[in-house]
Order: sequence, then structure tokens, then C-alpha cells
Amino acid sequence: MTFAEKILAKYGGERQVTPGQIVTVSPDHLLTHDNTAAIVQKIQEELEKYGIYNKTFPVVVLDHVIPAASEKTARNHKIIRDFVKKHGIKNFFDIGIGICHQVMIEKGLALPGKLLLGSDSHTCSYGAVGAFSSGIDRTEAAALMLTGETWLKVPSSIKITLKGKLKSGVMAKDVILHIIGDISASGATYCSVEFTGNIKQFSVDDRFTIANMGVEMGAKNAYFPPDEITTSYLDQIGIARSSYTPVFPDRDASYDMELEYDLSNMVPMIACPHSVDNVRKVDEVAGIEINQCLIGTCTNGRVSDLQITARILKGKKVHPDVRLLILPASKKVYEEALRNGIIEILVKAGAVILPPGCGPCLGAHQGVLAPGERCLSTANRNFKGRMGCKEAEIYLSSPATAAVSAIYGVITDPREVIKT
Repeated sequence: MTFAEKILAKYGGERQVTPGQIVTVSPDHLLTHDNTAAIVQKIQEELEKYGIYNKTFPVVVLDHVIPAASEKTARNHKIIRDFVKKHGIKNFFDIGIGICHQVMIEKGLALPGKLLLGSDSHTCSYGAVGAFSSGIDRTEAAALMLTGETWLKVPSSIKITLKGKLKSGVMAKDVILHIIGDISASGATYCSVEFTGNIKQFSVDDRFTIANMGVEMGAKNAYFPPDEITTSYLDQIGIARSSYTPVFPDRDASYDMELEYDLSNMVPMIACPHSVDNVRKVDEVAGIEINQCLIGTCTNGRVSDLQITARILKGKKVHPDVRLLILPASKKVYEEALRNGIIEILVKAGAVILPPGCGPCLGAHQGVLAPGERCLSTANRNFKGRMGCKEAEIYLSSPATAAVSAIYGVITDPREVIKT
């Protein structure tokens, strides 16, 4: 069996499952964020009568519009805080702790071999550490909150083998943009995508970036097999190896599709408006003027992303016509960047540091675009209106490409600045 088949057989109490089969499962955790208010309001009567399934089961993170940008948002946050207190929910993370997906991994709530569901499409990120994780809608989340149980359809599986080694100036973000550009935004619809091959060159941060964008090619989940990179990371954040059991695909597993990519041939990529699969090589769009750069979000807001950004910006200045927004993925990332002097370098270069959260990525606040403006972003989506304005344009890139472009005021190939 493939990874998805094995883990869903395990959680579904079956010896074996096949694609298309329906299994009833009890996931380890349910993630919700600012949408918790809408979810619990669906089931107010049931909550009063039955309560929640389990106090440790939900993970609630306030991250999408923080601090509250309107009275409506503030009311929703209050509803959530009251709900958390009333029901004694153990895993609650208020504003400023971080983006929900980063928090899930940092706090050891997403682990190898675990099954996690969340009311956010980028829940697929936890495949970075070998978990099966997927997004669900609010109604499903409401039912899970009460019962701790739901059904899933076993997905078909796609195996992606990565060969070769990335060259200087090319990042994990370029890899996933290349793949999405190749197979399209719907090329892996309701499939489990397994990455294999020469993956030891990818840190957990890199794997997070790639898995995070699995849903941008339609995938149900994205998975990296746990290895010493994974266990070393989990050791560092204090997770005992006895607390998880990795699940691996069988060697003779059958896949719906098998793809192979040579990393040594990859170059910096740009997803152009208004679709994530409208991908071009950076030299094809170099010179396009930009008004704003966003480096961060759940896709590229980790310490390694801020490190490469600081390395490029050290001793330089952001172009006077560009607003550079830096969005650490969590308080932990922010603190480490402060200790390492990264934040000081970025601020001196002219960057604006935002609180750990989603902010401008979804166009809610802190960086909304005006009509006719262009943003080069390290986020995961660039459809019309994503950053608050349907008449603006969003280009997606790696942190390296965004940092270099922020200096010149136009989309620029980072290899022109970064040396091996």
C-alpha cells in the first residue's frame, strides 16, 4: 500500500484499503483558527447539551486577522476565547503565537504517522514531518468538534521522485512552483502526493514549503517520508521518539502516477497573475516593476527564509518605491531572528516587521494592495483579490527572489546577487 492507504487503513481499522474506499476515522487533532467562531456557532445547541468530544482534541489558533482589525473581528475573537474557557480546551494559542500550521509543528502536535484534519486548506503542510494531514470545511469541523469522528475517501497516490541537487539561488519554493507549473493547479486533485528521492538536501523548513503548496495542485495531502532530518528536528523541539510511529509506503506500492524531476536543472520560478500554475522562469519576467514585497506566511516565514533574506539585504536598502513586509511565521521564529540579529538587519534595510500571523496574505489587513499595484510574495496564492484588491497583481516567488527584487524595485533573478 501507499502511505495514504496504509495510514487510513490503520486509522480506519482495516487490514487493507483501496482508492475510492470510504473509511471512518478518529483523527489525533482538529485544527481551527479565527473561523472557530463560525464553527461553534453552527453547533451552539449541541455544545450546550453534549459538550466537546475531548479537551485535548481541538487545537485553536488565532492567526488570520491579528490583532483584530475591526469590531466584527474583535467580537469573533471574544467568542472564541469564551468558548475555549468554557470548555477547557487545552491547546489554545492566542494572537502573536504564530500561524496555525507553524504552531502545529513547533508544538509537536503534528508528528510522523499521525492523522490530522483542519478547517484550513493548508493543513496539508504537516506532511513535512510525515503526517497525513488535510483540510476540511467548517461543517465537518463542527461535527468533529462534537464527535471526534469523520469519514474520508481513500485518495489515489502520486509518487514524485526528486533527483540531483539544487544550485545556488534556487530554493524549495522554486521546486514546488516548477512542479505545479508542470502538472497544473488541478494535476493532483484529491490525490496523496509522496515525495521521495534525493530529499536529504531539504530541511524540515524546505519540506514544509513544498508540502504547504500540495493543495495548490489539488492534493488531498503531501508527504515526505520521515528520516534523520525529521527525527533530529523533533529531538530539538523536545519530542520523545517514543511518542510517534512513522508510517512508510510499501516498496511494491502501486501509484496512479509517477513523476521524476531533476533538481540540478531547476531555476528560480515566478507564478504570475492570476493563477499559481501560471509559472515562468524568472528571466522571462525579470524587469517587471513591483510596489510591495511580502516575505513570510505559512509558506516561507521560517528562520531559514529570514536568514537568506537578511543575507541578501545586509548593508543594502530596499528600493524607495517598494514596501517590504516581513511576516515571521511564529513568535518562536521572531525571537530567534531577534537573537541572531536578523531583524536588525532587515529593519535597517527598510523592511517593516509584522506580528506573527497571516495578515496581508489573505488581504484582511496589514498590506492590502491598491488598484494597479503589484506585489511579489512568498505566499501560496495569487488569484484576483487574494490580497484585498481585484485590480492588483500578485506574483509568487522564493524568499531569495523577493529579497533581491525588493532592492532593485523590479523582479530580479537572485542568482545575479547570490554567489555560491
